Amino acid sequence: MESKKRIGIDLGGTSIRVGLVQNGKILKLDSHKYNAQGTEEEVLQTLFSRIDALQIGTCASIGVGVPTLVDVEKGIVYDTLNIPSWKEVPLKDLLQQRYHLPVFINNDANCFTLGEQLYGKARHYQNVVGMVLGTGVGAGIIIGGQLYSGRHCGAGEFGCIPFLDRTLEDYCSGSYFKTFHGISGEEMSILAGKGDSTALQAFAAYGRYLGTAIMIVLYAVDPDCIILGGSASHSYNYFRDTLWQTLQKFAYQRTVRDLKIEISESDEISVLGAAALCTADQKG
Repeated sequence: MESKKRIGIDLGGTSIRVGLVQNGKILKLDSHKYNAQGTEEEVLQTLFSRIDALQIGTCASIGVGVPTLVDVEKGIVYDTLNIPSWKEVPLKDLLQQRYHLPVFINNDANCFTLGEQLYGKARHYQNVVGMVLGTGVGAGIIIGGQLYSGRHCGAGEFGCIPFLDRTLEDYCSGSYFKTFHGISGEEMSILAGKGDSTALQAFAAYGRYLGTAIMIVLYAVDPDCIILGGSASHSYNYFRDTLWQTLQKFAYQRTVRDLKIEISESDEISVLGAAALCTADQKG
């Protein structure tokens, strides 16, 4: 059994979450909102301070999930959309120099998917796609039990595929409701819970759009299981029916029949996945 303590970091667009992890459990967690619009150095210093605040003691490694492209081997982070100042940051070297520990960097959606495959709803599956339906749409891919990142952690960027007048991300992320209906997904969910017809229709349309995205995933990857996470996944009950109705259009119905769609139950699964990067076979 893995008994070493490791650090897992989920670097989001508004907050940094740093966890001290052992045996697949978070012993300590520091969650801190930060100024993502700060300079490169300011954001780095905030990250360092949150790791320091955890009083990590003796740890074996540090793993970091970031919402962007990554050179996995060199640990260089490129063009982080939510942190404009991070154009090309040698994050692995900077962390190793400061903490004298092995450091592993990967995309945040990959960390989410790895966490689910090791500790969450995808534990019993070898071929998994994790889809994070948050501000955008991120996805991670596990094939034969191994994380597949691609050359620049770009594998699984289904949200960037052109769709209608925009991209799949515009129609399948949690931002869809704000963009097309003027209120947040959380507010829309509350209305749907009260039986509001407009809200229910909005979720029905959302389910059809997400169903289309999932068909693309099935054609490209053919996984055993798809794990949905992120803010929009919390409203699955309101769009489940139209999602599955859309999947009836898929050419290979045996694939649809055998497919499992699960909803993530852990808000910290990305932290666990980041901590586990040290043991993942990160295929390029």
